[in-house]
Amino acid sequence: MLFPCLKQRSFIILTVLVALLVETQAALAQVMTHELEALKKEIEELRRSDAEKQRKLDELQRRIQAMESQSSAHEKPSVPKSALDKALNEIETPAEQLPPPDLLSRRVGGSTFRLIDVSLDALFAAGTSTERDESLQRLQGGDHDPRKRGFTVQQAELSLTGAVDPYFTGETHLLFLIDPVVGDTTVELEEAFLTTQSLPYGLQLKGGFFLSEFGLINPTHPHAWDWLDQPVINTRLFGPDGMRQAGVRLGWLTPLPWFSELYLGVQNAGGETMTSFLANRDFFDVRPIGGRPFVQRDVKSLKDLAYLVRWENFWNVSDEVGAKLGISGVFGPNASGPDGDTRIYGADLKVRWRPTDNFRGWPFVLWQSEIMQRDYTADRFFDDSNPDEVINLPRETLRDWGFYTQALYGFQYGWAGGLRYEYASGSGASVLTFNGRDADPFRDDRHRISPLLVWHPSEFSRLRLQYNYDRSDHLEHKDAHSVWLGVEFLYGAHPAHKY
Repeated sequence: MLFPCLKQRSFIILTVLVALLVETQAALAQVMTHELEALKKEIEELRRSDAEKQRKLDELQRRIQAMESQSSAHEKPSVPKSALDKALNEIETPAEQLPPPDLLSRRVGGSTFRLIDVSLDALFAAGTSTERDESLQRLQGGDHDPRKRGFTVQQAELSLTGAVDPYFTGETHLLFLIDPVVGDTTVELEEAFLTTQSLPYGLQLKGGFFLSEFGLINPTHPHAWDWLDQPVINTRLFGPDGMRQAGVRLGWLTPLPWFSELYLGVQNAGGETMTSFLANRDFFDVRPIGGRPFVQRDVKSLKDLAYLVRWENFWNVSDEVGAKLGISGVFGPNASGPDGDTRIYGADLKVRWRPTDNFRGWPFVLWQSEIMQRDYTADRFFDDSNPDEVINLPRETLRDWGFYTQALYGFQYGWAGGLRYEYASGSGASVLTFNGRDADPFRDDRHRISPLLVWHPSEFSRLRLQYNYDRSDHLEHKDAHSVWLGVEFLYGAHPAHKY
Protein backbone atom coordinates (compact mmCIF):
# COMPACT_ATOMS: atom_id res chain seq x y z
CA MET A 1 0.00 0.00 0.00
CA LEU A 2 2.99 2.29 0.50
CA PHE A 3 4.06 2.22 -3.15
CA PRO A 4 0.67 3.31 -4.59
CA CYS A 5 0.57 6.12 -2.05
CA LEU A 6 3.97 7.38 -3.21
CA LYS A 7 2.78 7.29 -6.81
CA GLN A 8 -0.24 9.32 -5.94
CA ARG A 9 1.89 11.94 -4.12
CA SER A 10 4.37 12.13 -7.02
CA PHE A 11 1.52 12.72 -9.48
CA ILE A 12 0.13 15.49 -7.31
CA ILE A 13 3.55 17.18 -7.02
CA LEU A 14 4.19 16.89 -10.76
CA THR A 15 0.77 18.37 -11.49
CA VAL A 16 1.52 21.28 -9.13
CA LEU A 17 4.94 21.90 -10.77
CA VAL A 18 3.45 21.89 -14.27
CA ALA A 19 0.76 24.34 -13.15
CA LEU A 20 3.40 26.57 -11.55
CA LEU A 21 5.53 26.45 -14.75
CA VAL A 22 2.60 27.37 -16.97
CA GLU A 23 1.62 30.20 -14.64
CA THR A 24 5.21 31.46 -14.52
CA GLN A 25 5.52 31.50 -18.35
CA ALA A 26 2.21 33.33 -18.61
CA ALA A 27 3.41 35.86 -16.06
CA LEU A 28 6.72 36.31 -17.91
CA ALA A 29 4.91 36.72 -21.22
CA GLN A 30 2.66 39.34 -19.67
CA VAL A 31 5.65 41.20 -18.23
CA MET A 32 7.45 41.16 -21.59
CA THR A 33 4.30 42.38 -23.32
CA HIS A 34 4.04 45.28 -20.88
CA GLU A 35 7.75 46.17 -21.37
CA LEU A 36 7.41 45.98 -25.16
CA GLU A 37 4.39 48.27 -25.07
CA ALA A 38 6.27 50.66 -22.81
CA LEU A 39 9.25 50.74 -25.22
CA LYS A 40 6.97 51.36 -28.17
CA LYS A 41 5.30 54.22 -26.34
CA GLU A 42 8.72 55.69 -25.44
CA ILE A 43 9.89 55.50 -29.06
CA GLU A 44 6.67 57.15 -30.24
CA GLU A 45 7.08 59.87 -27.63
CA LEU A 46 10.65 60.52 -28.78
CA ARG A 47 9.49 60.76 -32.36
CA ARG A 48 6.80 63.26 -31.44
CA SER A 49 9.36 65.23 -29.45
CA ASP A 50 11.79 65.32 -32.40
CA ALA A 51 9.00 66.37 -34.76
CA GLU A 52 8.02 69.15 -32.39
CA LYS A 53 11.63 70.32 -32.10
CA GLN A 54 11.98 70.35 -35.91
CA ARG A 55 8.73 72.28 -36.25
CA LYS A 56 9.97 74.85 -33.76
CA LEU A 57 13.32 75.11 -35.58
CA ASP A 58 11.56 75.64 -38.93
CA GLU A 59 9.32 78.27 -37.40
CA LEU A 60 12.30 80.10 -35.87
CA GLN A 61 14.13 79.96 -39.21
CA ARG A 62 11.13 81.48 -41.02
CA ARG A 63 10.89 84.23 -38.43
CA ILE A 64 14.62 84.99 -38.80
CA GLN A 65 14.31 85.19 -42.61
CA ALA A 66 11.27 87.45 -42.32
CA MET A 67 13.08 89.75 -39.89
CA GLU A 68 16.17 89.87 -42.15
CA SER A 69 13.99 90.70 -45.16
CA GLN A 70 12.22 93.50 -43.26
CA SER A 71 15.53 94.80 -41.97
CA SER A 72 16.96 94.85 -45.51
CA ALA A 73 13.88 96.61 -46.86
CA HIS A 74 14.05 99.40 -44.26
CA GLU A 75 17.82 99.80 -44.16
CA LYS A 76 19.07 103.15 -45.39
CA PRO A 77 22.72 103.81 -46.24
CA SER A 78 24.53 106.15 -43.96
CA VAL A 79 25.27 109.58 -45.33
CA PRO A 80 28.96 109.86 -46.27
CA LYS A 81 30.85 112.52 -44.40
CA SER A 82 33.46 113.22 -47.05
CA ALA A 83 34.18 112.79 -50.72
CA LEU A 84 36.34 109.75 -49.96
CA ASP A 85 33.52 108.25 -47.89
CA LYS A 86 31.18 108.73 -50.83
CA ALA A 87 33.42 106.66 -53.06
CA LEU A 88 34.05 104.00 -50.46
CA ASN A 89 30.31 103.81 -49.81
CA GLU A 90 29.89 102.43 -53.34
CA ILE A 91 32.08 99.43 -52.54
CA GLU A 92 30.29 96.56 -50.83
CA THR A 93 32.21 95.67 -47.70
CA PRO A 94 32.18 91.96 -46.88
CA ALA A 95 31.08 90.80 -43.45
CA GLU A 96 33.74 91.32 -40.81
CA GLN A 97 35.75 88.17 -40.31
CA LEU A 98 39.09 87.02 -39.01
CA PRO A 99 41.94 87.30 -41.53
CA PRO A 100 42.81 84.01 -43.21
CA PRO A 101 45.98 82.31 -42.02
CA ASP A 102 49.10 83.00 -44.04
CA LEU A 103 49.98 80.30 -46.53
CA LEU A 104 53.60 81.31 -46.26
CA SER A 105 55.28 83.53 -43.69
CA ARG A 106 59.02 83.90 -43.29
CA ARG A 107 61.62 86.51 -42.47
CA VAL A 108 63.33 88.09 -45.46
CA GLY A 109 65.98 90.58 -44.43
CA GLY A 110 64.47 92.89 -41.87
CA SER A 111 60.83 92.27 -42.78
CA THR A 112 58.31 89.46 -42.98
CA PHE A 113 57.02 88.31 -46.35
CA ARG A 114 53.42 87.12 -46.05
CA LEU A 115 51.68 85.37 -48.91
CA ILE A 116 48.02 85.60 -47.93
CA ASP A 117 45.71 85.27 -50.93
CA VAL A 118 45.96 82.64 -53.66
CA SER A 119 43.20 82.16 -56.22
CA LEU A 120 42.42 80.79 -59.67
CA ASP A 121 39.91 82.17 -62.17
CA ALA A 122 39.17 80.17 -65.33
CA LEU A 123 37.28 81.29 -68.46
CA PHE A 124 36.10 78.96 -71.21
CA ALA A 125 33.94 79.58 -74.28
CA ALA A 126 32.16 77.54 -76.92
CA GLY A 127 30.37 78.71 -80.04
CA THR A 128 30.33 79.18 -83.76
CA SER A 129 30.40 81.87 -86.43
CA THR A 130 29.59 82.39 -90.10
CA GLU A 131 33.30 83.26 -90.49
CA ARG A 132 35.95 80.55 -90.73
CA ASP A 133 38.64 80.24 -88.06
CA GLU A 134 41.26 82.16 -90.07
CA SER A 135 38.93 85.15 -90.40
CA LEU A 136 37.85 84.87 -86.76
CA GLN A 137 41.42 85.55 -85.64
CA ARG A 138 41.02 89.06 -87.07
CA LEU A 139 37.34 89.56 -86.34
CA GLN A 140 37.78 88.55 -82.67
CA GLY A 141 41.13 90.28 -82.27
CA GLY A 142 41.68 89.95 -78.52
CA ASP A 143 43.80 87.11 -77.15
CA HIS A 144 41.12 86.41 -74.53
CA ASP A 145 38.20 86.61 -76.96
CA PRO A 146 36.37 83.45 -78.06
CA ARG A 147 37.89 83.16 -81.55
CA LYS A 148 37.45 79.63 -82.81
CA ARG A 149 34.52 77.51 -83.90
CA GLY A 150 34.12 74.96 -81.16
CA PHE A 151 35.86 75.51 -77.85
CA THR A 152 38.26 78.22 -76.63
CA VAL A 153 40.27 78.31 -73.40
CA GLN A 154 40.16 82.06 -72.87
CA GLN A 155 42.43 81.99 -69.84
CA ALA A 156 43.18 80.50 -66.44
CA GLU A 157 44.51 83.23 -64.13
CA LEU A 158 46.53 82.40 -61.02
CA SER A 159 46.67 85.36 -58.63
CA LEU A 160 49.01 85.83 -55.67
CA THR A 161 48.47 88.88 -53.46
CA GLY A 162 49.57 89.87 -50.00
CA ALA A 163 51.22 92.37 -47.68
CA VAL A 164 54.99 92.39 -48.11
CA ASP A 165 55.63 94.56 -45.05
CA PRO A 166 54.00 97.59 -43.36
CA TYR A 167 54.92 99.73 -46.37
CA PHE A 168 54.05 97.67 -49.48
CA THR A 169 51.47 95.25 -50.83
CA GLY A 170 52.31 92.98 -53.73
CA GLU A 171 50.33 91.43 -56.57
CA THR A 172 51.27 88.85 -59.20
CA HIS A 173 48.93 87.51 -61.88
CA LEU A 174 49.98 84.61 -64.10
CA LEU A 175 48.01 83.55 -67.18
CA PHE A 176 47.75 80.13 -68.78
CA LEU A 177 46.43 80.11 -72.36
CA ILE A 178 45.96 77.53 -75.11
CA ASP A 179 46.32 78.89 -78.64
CA PRO A 180 42.99 78.17 -80.34
CA VAL A 181 44.62 77.60 -83.75
CA VAL A 182 47.75 75.48 -83.13
CA GLY A 183 46.91 74.28 -79.60
CA ASP A 184 50.17 75.42 -77.97
CA THR A 185 50.10 76.20 -74.26
CA THR A 186 51.32 79.67 -73.30
CA VAL A 187 52.26 80.94 -69.86
CA GLU A 188 52.59 84.70 -69.51
CA LEU A 189 53.04 87.27 -66.80
CA GLU A 190 50.02 89.55 -66.82
CA GLU A 191 51.02 91.75 -63.88
CA ALA A 192 53.52 91.83 -61.02
CA PHE A 193 53.83 95.02 -58.98
CA LEU A 194 54.20 96.64 -55.57
CA THR A 195 51.94 99.37 -54.19
CA THR A 196 52.76 101.67 -51.29
CA GLN A 197 50.39 101.80 -48.30
CA SER A 198 51.26 104.87 -46.27
CA LEU A 199 52.66 107.77 -48.30
CA PRO A 200 51.66 111.25 -47.05
CA TYR A 201 49.54 113.90 -48.81
CA GLY A 202 47.23 111.38 -50.46
CA LEU A 203 50.02 109.92 -52.62
CA GLN A 204 50.39 106.32 -53.75
CA LEU A 205 53.22 104.79 -55.78
CA LYS A 206 52.96 101.64 -57.87
CA GLY A 207 55.93 100.00 -59.55
CA GLY A 208 56.59 96.84 -61.52
CA PHE A 209 54.87 95.30 -64.55
CA PHE A 210 51.24 96.38 -64.78
CA LEU A 211 48.30 97.29 -67.02
CA SER A 212 48.24 100.98 -67.94
CA GLU A 213 45.37 102.80 -66.21
CA PHE A 214 43.81 104.14 -69.40
CA GLY A 215 40.00 104.12 -69.38
CA LEU A 216 37.82 101.38 -67.89
CA ILE A 217 38.52 98.17 -69.84
CA ASN A 218 42.31 98.27 -70.31
CA PRO A 219 43.26 98.19 -66.57
CA THR A 220 40.85 95.33 -65.78
CA HIS A 221 41.38 91.59 -66.20
CA PRO A 222 39.11 89.63 -68.61
CA HIS A 223 37.16 88.00 -65.77
CA ALA A 224 36.03 91.49 -64.69
CA TRP A 225 34.50 92.29 -68.11
CA ASP A 226 30.72 92.12 -68.44
CA TRP A 227 30.90 90.85 -72.05
CA LEU A 228 32.98 87.88 -73.23
CA ASP A 229 35.25 89.87 -75.57
CA GLN A 230 37.05 93.17 -75.37
CA PRO A 231 35.73 96.15 -77.37
CA VAL A 232 36.94 96.53 -80.96
CA ILE A 233 38.53 99.95 -80.37
CA ASN A 234 40.53 98.59 -77.41
CA THR A 235 41.92 95.79 -79.58
CA ARG A 236 42.94 98.26 -82.28
CA LEU A 237 44.66 100.76 -80.02
CA PHE A 238 46.05 98.56 -77.23
CA GLY A 239 46.52 95.20 -78.95
CA PRO A 240 45.27 91.70 -78.17
CA ASP A 241 46.58 91.67 -74.57
CA GLY A 242 45.96 95.25 -73.51
CA MET A 243 48.55 97.97 -72.94
CA ARG A 244 50.94 96.97 -70.14
CA GLN A 245 54.65 97.20 -69.47
CA ALA A 246 57.24 97.73 -66.76
CA GLY A 247 57.26 101.16 -65.14
CA VAL A 248 56.05 103.30 -62.25
CA ARG A 249 52.81 105.16 -61.56
CA LEU A 250 52.11 107.93 -59.04
CA GLY A 251 48.56 108.46 -57.80
CA TRP A 252 47.32 111.52 -55.93
CA LEU A 253 43.99 111.74 -54.10
CA THR A 254 43.21 115.42 -54.57
CA PRO A 255 41.63 117.60 -51.85
CA LEU A 256 38.62 118.44 -54.05
CA PRO A 257 35.19 118.19 -52.35
CA TRP A 258 34.36 115.00 -54.33
CA PHE A 259 36.38 111.83 -54.86
CA SER A 260 39.01 112.85 -57.41
CA GLU A 261 42.28 111.08 -58.17
CA LEU A 262 45.08 111.94 -60.59
CA TYR A 263 47.47 109.34 -62.07
CA LEU A 264 50.84 109.98 -63.69
CA GLY A 265 52.75 107.05 -65.12
CA VAL A 266 55.81 106.18 -67.19
CA GLN A 267 56.44 102.77 -68.78
CA ASN A 268 58.67 101.13 -71.36
CA ALA A 269 57.37 101.76 -74.88
CA GLY A 270 58.57 98.49 -76.47
CA GLY A 271 57.25 94.95 -76.61
CA GLU A 272 54.19 93.19 -78.04
CA THR A 273 51.97 94.70 -75.32
CA MET A 274 52.77 98.26 -76.48
CA THR A 275 51.03 97.99 -79.85
CA SER A 276 50.72 101.68 -80.68
CA PHE A 277 54.26 102.53 -79.62
CA LEU A 278 57.58 100.74 -80.22
CA ALA A 279 55.99 97.26 -80.23
CA ASN A 280 58.33 94.62 -81.77
CA ARG A 281 59.04 92.94 -85.10
CA ASP A 282 56.99 89.83 -84.36
CA PHE A 283 53.91 91.92 -83.69
CA PHE A 284 54.34 93.94 -86.91
CA ASP A 285 54.70 90.71 -88.91
CA VAL A 286 51.09 89.92 -87.92
CA ARG A 287 49.46 93.33 -87.40
CA PRO A 288 51.50 96.16 -88.97
CA ILE A 289 49.86 99.47 -88.12
CA GLY A 290 48.72 101.01 -91.38
CA GLY A 291 50.76 98.35 -93.22
CA ARG A 292 53.92 100.28 -92.39
CA PRO A 293 57.32 98.54 -92.08
CA PHE A 294 58.79 97.99 -88.61
CA VAL A 295 61.77 100.20 -87.71
CA GLN A 296 63.83 99.19 -84.68
CA ARG A 297 64.42 101.99 -82.17
CA ASP A 298 66.64 101.97 -79.09
CA VAL A 299 65.94 103.77 -75.84
CA LYS A 300 68.37 106.69 -75.85
CA SER A 301 66.64 109.12 -73.50
CA LEU A 302 63.49 109.69 -71.45
CA LYS A 303 61.60 110.72 -74.58
CA ASP A 304 61.78 107.09 -75.75
CA LEU A 305 59.41 106.00 -72.96
CA ALA A 306 55.59 106.09 -72.87
CA TYR A 307 53.88 108.59 -70.53
CA LEU A 308 50.33 108.34 -69.16
CA VAL A 309 48.04 110.80 -67.38
CA ARG A 310 44.55 110.04 -66.08
CA TRP A 311 42.06 112.04 -64.05
CA GLU A 312 39.26 110.05 -62.41
CA ASN A 313 36.25 111.47 -60.55
CA PHE A 314 33.33 109.93 -58.68
CA TRP A 315 30.05 111.38 -57.42
CA ASN A 316 27.08 109.98 -55.51
CA VAL A 317 24.28 111.57 -57.53
CA SER A 318 21.74 110.17 -55.04
CA ASP A 319 21.42 107.33 -52.54
CA GLU A 320 20.77 104.98 -55.46
CA VAL A 321 22.86 106.44 -58.31
CA GLY A 322 26.64 106.79 -58.58
CA ALA A 323 28.67 108.11 -61.52
CA LYS A 324 32.36 107.90 -62.45
CA LEU A 325 33.94 110.10 -65.11
CA GLY A 326 37.50 109.84 -66.35
CA ILE A 327 39.78 111.28 -69.02
CA SER A 328 43.06 109.69 -70.12
CA GLY A 329 46.01 110.36 -72.38
CA VAL A 330 49.17 108.45 -73.27
CA PHE A 331 52.09 109.65 -75.39
CA GLY A 332 55.28 108.08 -76.72
CA PRO A 333 57.42 107.05 -79.72
CA ASN A 334 56.31 104.54 -82.35
CA ALA A 335 58.02 101.99 -84.60
CA SER A 336 57.56 103.76 -87.94
CA GLY A 337 60.92 105.57 -87.82
CA PRO A 338 63.22 107.71 -85.65
CA ASP A 339 60.75 110.63 -85.60
CA GLY A 340 57.51 108.68 -85.35
CA ASP A 341 55.29 109.30 -82.31
CA THR A 342 51.84 108.32 -81.01
CA ARG A 343 49.20 110.15 -78.97
CA ILE A 344 46.07 108.46 -77.62
CA TYR A 345 43.22 110.33 -75.92
CA GLY A 346 40.09 108.99 -74.27
CA ALA A 347 37.10 109.73 -72.05
CA ASP A 348 34.93 107.28 -70.13
CA LEU A 349 31.72 107.33 -68.12
CA LYS A 350 30.19 104.71 -65.84
CA VAL A 351 26.80 105.10 -64.14
CA ARG A 352 25.26 102.63 -61.73
CA TRP A 353 21.74 102.47 -60.31
CA ARG A 354 20.92 100.17 -57.42
CA PRO A 355 17.99 100.68 -55.01
CA THR A 356 18.71 100.95 -51.32
CA ASP A 357 16.46 97.95 -50.61
CA ASN A 358 18.38 95.68 -53.01
CA PHE A 359 18.87 91.99 -52.34
CA ARG A 360 22.58 91.08 -52.64
CA GLY A 361 23.04 93.72 -55.32
CA TRP A 362 19.89 92.99 -57.35
CA PRO A 363 18.23 94.71 -59.13
CA PHE A 364 20.77 97.01 -60.76
CA VAL A 365 21.56 98.91 -63.96
CA LEU A 366 25.12 99.50 -65.19
CA TRP A 367 25.77 101.85 -68.10
CA GLN A 368 29.35 102.16 -69.33
CA SER A 369 30.85 103.99 -72.30
CA GLU A 370 34.31 104.86 -73.63
CA ILE A 371 35.47 106.93 -76.59
CA MET A 372 39.10 107.17 -77.70
CA GLN A 373 41.29 108.31 -80.57
CA ARG A 374 44.83 107.50 -81.69
CA ASP A 375 47.04 109.87 -83.71
CA TYR A 376 49.79 107.66 -85.14
CA THR A 377 52.35 109.93 -86.81
CA ALA A 378 54.22 107.62 -89.16
CA ASP A 379 57.72 108.80 -90.06
CA ARG A 380 58.96 109.02 -93.63
CA PHE A 381 60.31 105.66 -94.86
CA PHE A 382 62.59 105.00 -97.86
CA ASP A 383 64.10 101.67 -98.92
CA ASP A 384 65.78 101.06 -102.29
CA SER A 385 67.65 97.90 -101.34
CA ASN A 386 65.54 96.07 -103.93
CA PRO A 387 65.57 98.10 -107.18
CA ASP A 388 62.45 96.29 -108.37
CA GLU A 389 60.49 97.23 -105.21
CA VAL A 390 61.58 100.66 -104.04
CA ILE A 391 59.54 101.76 -101.00
CA ASN A 392 59.03 105.48 -100.57
CA LEU A 393 56.42 106.41 -97.94
CA PRO A 394 55.83 110.04 -96.92
CA ARG A 395 55.37 111.19 -93.35
CA GLU A 396 51.66 110.88 -92.49
CA THR A 397 49.37 110.91 -89.46
CA LEU A 398 47.04 107.92 -89.31
CA ARG A 399 43.96 108.55 -87.15
CA ASP A 400 41.88 105.80 -85.63
CA TRP A 401 38.96 106.40 -83.34
CA GLY A 402 35.93 104.63 -81.95
CA PHE A 403 33.66 104.02 -79.00
CA TYR A 404 31.49 101.47 -77.29
CA THR A 405 28.46 101.88 -75.09
CA GLN A 406 26.86 99.12 -73.09
CA ALA A 407 24.04 98.69 -70.58
CA LEU A 408 23.50 95.74 -68.26
CA TYR A 409 20.24 95.24 -66.33
CA GLY A 410 20.10 92.86 -63.36
CA PHE A 411 16.39 92.11 -63.52
CA GLN A 412 16.20 89.18 -61.08
CA TYR A 413 18.53 87.75 -58.46
CA GLY A 414 21.30 85.92 -60.32
CA TRP A 415 20.13 87.04 -63.79
CA ALA A 416 21.09 89.97 -66.00
CA GLY A 417 20.63 91.01 -69.62
CA GLY A 418 22.45 93.62 -71.64
CA LEU A 419 23.20 95.22 -75.00
CA ARG A 420 26.47 96.66 -76.34
CA TYR A 421 27.04 98.75 -79.48
CA GLU A 422 30.47 99.54 -80.94
CA TYR A 423 31.83 101.60 -83.78
CA ALA A 424 35.38 102.10 -85.04
CA SER A 425 36.75 104.09 -87.96
CA GLY A 426 39.77 106.12 -89.05
CA SER A 427 41.56 108.13 -91.69
CA GLY A 428 44.84 107.80 -93.56
CA ALA A 429 45.68 104.99 -95.95
CA SER A 430 46.89 101.52 -95.03
CA VAL A 431 49.69 100.59 -97.44
CA LEU A 432 51.96 97.74 -98.57
CA THR A 433 50.46 94.82 -96.64
CA PHE A 434 46.91 96.13 -97.20
CA ASN A 435 45.32 97.56 -100.32
CA GLY A 436 43.82 100.57 -98.58
CA ARG A 437 42.18 101.08 -95.19
CA ASP A 438 39.02 99.20 -96.21
CA ALA A 439 41.08 96.01 -96.56
CA ASP A 440 42.85 96.48 -93.21
CA PRO A 441 40.97 94.39 -90.56
CA PHE A 442 42.42 96.57 -87.78
CA ARG A 443 41.61 99.98 -89.30
CA ASP A 444 38.49 99.60 -91.47
CA ASP A 445 35.02 100.90 -90.64
CA ARG A 446 33.40 98.54 -88.18
CA HIS A 447 30.04 98.14 -86.41
CA ARG A 448 29.17 95.53 -83.80
CA ILE A 449 25.97 94.84 -81.85
CA SER A 450 26.11 92.32 -78.98
CA PRO A 451 23.09 91.22 -76.90
CA LEU A 452 24.03 89.35 -73.70
CA LEU A 453 22.30 87.09 -71.17
CA VAL A 454 24.04 86.30 -67.87
CA TRP A 455 23.29 83.79 -65.11
CA HIS A 456 25.21 83.73 -61.83
CA PRO A 457 24.64 80.44 -59.98
CA SER A 458 26.68 82.08 -57.20
CA GLU A 459 29.21 84.89 -56.72
CA PHE A 460 31.93 82.49 -57.82
CA SER A 461 30.54 81.16 -61.10
CA ARG A 462 28.99 82.71 -64.17
CA LEU A 463 27.46 81.62 -67.48
CA ARG A 464 27.12 84.09 -70.37
CA LEU A 465 25.34 83.72 -73.71
CA GLN A 466 26.39 86.36 -76.26
CA TYR A 467 25.50 87.04 -79.89
CA ASN A 468 27.68 89.26 -82.09
CA TYR A 469 26.53 90.90 -85.30
CA ASP A 470 29.58 92.38 -87.05
CA ARG A 471 29.56 94.62 -90.09
CA SER A 472 33.07 95.29 -91.34
CA ASP A 473 34.52 96.50 -94.65
CA HIS A 474 37.30 93.92 -94.76
CA LEU A 475 34.90 90.94 -94.65
CA GLU A 476 34.12 89.23 -97.94
CA HIS A 477 30.37 89.33 -97.31
CA LYS A 478 30.60 92.54 -95.24
CA ASP A 479 28.83 91.05 -92.21
CA ALA A 480 29.17 88.12 -89.82
CA HIS A 481 27.10 86.37 -87.15
CA SER A 482 28.63 84.68 -84.09
CA VAL A 483 27.20 83.02 -80.98
CA TRP A 484 29.27 82.30 -77.87
CA LEU A 485 28.57 80.58 -74.56
CA GLY A 486 31.04 81.45 -71.80
CA VAL A 487 31.59 79.56 -68.56
CA GLU A 488 33.60 80.97 -65.64
CA PHE A 489 34.49 79.66 -62.22
CA LEU A 490 36.80 80.98 -59.56
CA TYR A 491 38.03 79.71 -56.22
CA GLY A 492 40.46 80.70 -53.54
CA ALA A 493 40.74 84.19 -52.09
CA HIS A 494 39.85 85.99 -55.32
CA PRO A 495 37.24 88.74 -54.78
CA ALA A 496 33.74 87.63 -55.73
CA HIS A 497 31.86 89.30 -58.56
CA LYS A 498 30.45 92.74 -57.77
CA TYR A 499 27.06 93.82 -59.07
